[in-house]
Amino acid sequence: MTPLAIRAYTTSNAAGIGKAATAASLRDARSGLIPNDLEWAPLECWIGRVKAAEDVALPAALAAYDCRNNRLALLALEQDGFVSAVAEAKRRHGSGRVGVFLGTSTSGILSTEIAYQRRDPHTGSLPADFCYDTMHNLDATTEFVRIVLGLTGPAMTISTACSSSAKVFCLAERFVRTGLIDAAVVGGVDSLCLTTLFGFNSLQLVAPDVCRPFDAARRGLSIGEAGGFALLEKDEGASRGPLRLLGYGETSDAYHMSTPHPQGDGARRAMLDALGRAQLRAQGIDYINLHGTATPANDRTEAQAVHGIFGATTPCSSTKGFTGHTLGAAGMTEAAIALLSLEQDFTPGSPTTRDVDPETQCRIVLRGQSGPLRRVMSNSFGFGGSNCVLVFGKDG
Repeated sequence: MTPLAIRAYTTSNAAGIGKAATAASLRDARSGLIPNDLEWAPLECWIGRVKAAEDVALPAALAAYDCRNNRLALLALEQDGFVSAVAEAKRRHGSGRVGVFLGTSTSGILSTEIAYQRRDPHTGSLPADFCYDTMHNLDATTEFVRIVLGLTGPAMTISTACSSSAKVFCLAERFVRTGLIDAAVVGGVDSLCLTTLFGFNSLQLVAPDVCRPFDAARRGLSIGEAGGFALLEKDEGASRGPLRLLGYGETSDAYHMSTPHPQGDGARRAMLDALGRAQLRAQGIDYINLHGTATPANDRTEAQAVHGIFGATTPCSSTKGFTGHTLGAAGMTEAAIALLSLEQDFTPGSPTTRDVDPETQCRIVLRGQSGPLRRVMSNSFGFGGSNCVLVFGKDG
């Protein structure tokens, strides 16, 4: 594969708006999860709510795109000088040579849920101010971001559940390697909605208490929302950077509609493929950001797959206790956390995990710790067995 420089990145989630705030939460072991306070979604659970997104105002010219998902996207875009970094890449390469690849699971479906509640009682017609194409369509946020950034290159949306915004990194590498583009904006945005909250609850996967990844008493996930982006370019010449995408692996379990392979076979193969592309052995990875949803089956199978490759020595943690499970934005959120760990030489802990399940043989880090990091792995394993693993590295 073609190693790609990470020229800029940003994340906005329940633990923090922007990189600095997120990093501070990681160091302070401060969870962003709160008891569900959404009046429109009465459900006993904890959530990762990004309240700041609710106060975002879209430009008048983009009013047709106004929805919770696109507000969250704009909030994220405006952090960490990301827009300026993209503008510089556009100046270097031209707007048509910069791609936009985003992941999401439900996009702006909340707008459709609200619209159906507001149907005309006599005709059943949806309200006139609702526009599916710009508010709910899976491509709506990708198109919104493309317009905001002034980019005209290839644009695509990936929706493979929880691996969606990890897979966009792989897509960008293939587009760059084949010469179709010179740079890419990748990312993911997913926002709280009735469909995911009550949908996962109907599957008995939502915990009434805060999520506790790999805990012996874990009871399920806490759903969150997030937006995040990264700017990738060929890692050469003036574009060479200290942070890089070194490898990736993608697999499909093809085992069950919702349940992962019981021995984590797809997860294992994805990790091995990522190591192979990065030309690394297992001992070359200094930290693994686990998918770690806090559901009994997913944590058990991931731990088994990780231990089979890395043994019990490589530090691992799930950071969903900070952000909640941000679904289609999880891959990007955890990629950003992996990049933060590299930049700051800090391995995040698992703030809500109390007692690690004795069946978990891989090395779960409960408290964050400082120490040099050069190569890190980020796991994203989607509902139904769509798996993606990313490997990032830095110089020095």
